[in-house]
Amino acid sequence: MPDPLTIADIRAAHDRIRSGIYRSPCPPSVPLSDLTGAEVFCKLDLLQRTGSFKERGARNALLLLDEAQRRRGVVAASAGNHALGLAYHGRLLGIPVTVVMPRFAPLVKVSTCRRLGATVVLEGETFEDARRLAVEIAAREGLERIHGFDDPRVIAGQGTMGLEILEDVPDADALVIPCGGAGLLAGVATAAKALKPDIRIVAVEPAAAGSLSASLAAGRPTQVAIRPTLADGLAVGMVGERAFSIAAPLVDRVVTVGEDALALAVLRLLELEKTVVEGAGAAPLAALLDDGCAELRGRRVVLLLCGGNIDTSMLDRVIDHGLVADGRRWRFSTRVSDRPGGIARLAAVIAAAGANVREIVHDRAFSGPDVFSTSVAVTVETADREHVAALAARLAAEGFSIS
Repeated sequence: MPDPLTIADIRAAHDRIRSGIYRSPCPPSVPLSDLTGAEVFCKLDLLQRTGSFKERGARNALLLLDEAQRRRGVVAASAGNHALGLAYHGRLLGIPVTVVMPRFAPLVKVSTCRRLGATVVLEGETFEDARRLAVEIAAREGLERIHGFDDPRVIAGQGTMGLEILEDVPDADALVIPCGGAGLLAGVATAAKALKPDIRIVAVEPAAAGSLSASLAAGRPTQVAIRPTLADGLAVGMVGERAFSIAAPLVDRVVTVGEDALALAVLRLLELEKTVVEGAGAAPLAALLDDGCAELRGRRVVLLLCGGNIDTSMLDRVIDHGLVADGRRWRFSTRVSDRPGGIARLAAVIAAAGANVREIVHDRAFSGPDVFSTSVAVTVETADREHVAALAARLAAEGFSIS
């Protein structure tokens, strides 16, 4: 059995890294409190220099290397944020860093790692593919491998966030923590439960990569198939063995969130908190918005907003997806007369319902035998789902069939 993680380990890590890590704030959020019915605080670790909490564990691990290891350098597999943390702090500490990233890693993370001086190797379609190559490189080149979520040095570093949260919000009732490999969960839960044993620990994972819930059900780390997800930083097929052994007895609840919920959470944080958060970082809010978290209403809840590294091209798509999930963008197909005034009549009905036409696309070639009418696909901007239902009812009342 590995040595257990203690609050003393986390305090030592905090003292070790504090000169090189931003002490991120944990302010209350009035709009998110109004939205969710909980008293919400947001731990803004996305404000770290590289945009994520991963700097904490990376710096702690690097500072614990001996002199020979520092000269040779380190290697790690990462979907992005661990790589960024190692690259940045490796540069600050003069330690060579090689990172192996899956091919799906966001372009912004790949380019930033290179700009920070790391050697970047793109390998495979999954984190596991990247991990295997990192193991080979470590053995071949004599580099120290720093695992992104199952290294005790890294887990202790991530746990420092828990110390800071309970300094700022000592009467917190619950922490909502995103979970991929469970390193952050293990570290923060250890610190939080040591300082406040009755605090609730809610772990959040994407439905596309549900290793934690599968592992808890099996009683051991369990490999699951992963699918593409907005929460790419949580797209891990199996939680770490050490991380799981630490986290499993400390977790009170696991919430699984889907892609619509993640997109909507990104949108809510952008609009209400003016904060750009990647899918993994938005997972805690997605969980709090879920009906399954009704138990947290009226409680003092801290959301760990841990990452803000999202490609701008992806952000555009996520916003669109979130607007659809929120009922603020709707697409329908109908038929209109293919004579002057046909489109105008449809547009008049939409305008009378208070919606705005975003796009109309004709389909004359494949719209059937009636040459005097045509199919159109219409995208409209609406206020919410109730507005969509009202518009659909109005269109039907005016004789437009909707599909």
